[in-house]
Amino acid sequence: MNDYLIGIGKRIKDIRKKNKKTISTVANAADVSNGLISRIENGRTIPSLPVLLNIINALEIEVSDFFEGMPKPTGANYIVSRAKDNSIIEKEDDAKGFTYEYIFGKQLSSIGFEAVLLEVKPNSKREKVETDAFEYKYMLSGECVYVIGDDEVLIKEGDSIFFDGRIPHVPINRSNSSAKMLVLYFFFNTQRE
Repeated sequence: MNDYLIGIGKRIKDIRKKNKKTISTVANAADVSNGLISRIENGRTIPSLPVLLNIINALEIEVSDFFEGMPKPTGANYIVSRAKDNSIIEKEDDAKGFTYEYIFGKQLSSIGFEAVLLEVKPNSKREKVETDAFEYKYMLSGECVYVIGDDEVLIKEGDSIFFDGRIPHVPINRSNSSAKMLVLYFFFNTQRE
């Protein structure tokens, strides 16, 4: 369900732009602030159900049609975000020379977080490993095949992948040049009640 929530902002933005409506027009019709619409569209907040229904109404679209266009979960053990699907985030403030590119969004309830840069050289070798974390990898340069369980996914520069690190996994660099990636670990809360 969390992946579904992340797609709501993008869906609102896509419909608003397709129907040539401004943030201000939708905000006024939904009786919310421009800033809230912007934050929802850019994945920084999730609207409550009444607010979401007001926004859908302001977009002049049927509720069923709104959700029909939402991305469906694939059932795979990973989520891939391709560079070609990245979008520029519109900031409400006036910033010159700053471009924010939305790469990936995922809601988690976790207590630990770690960020590392990883370089995988050609012909590097390692057995599959497991980590007690969700793992997010953003390919800065080069490419790797990520083996996750029985699946293999090619990740190229600008792509990202997110998966449950408890599934045995390993990156394999089958190219002739090094691959560099940003790695974010979101650790599970290991204290059970």
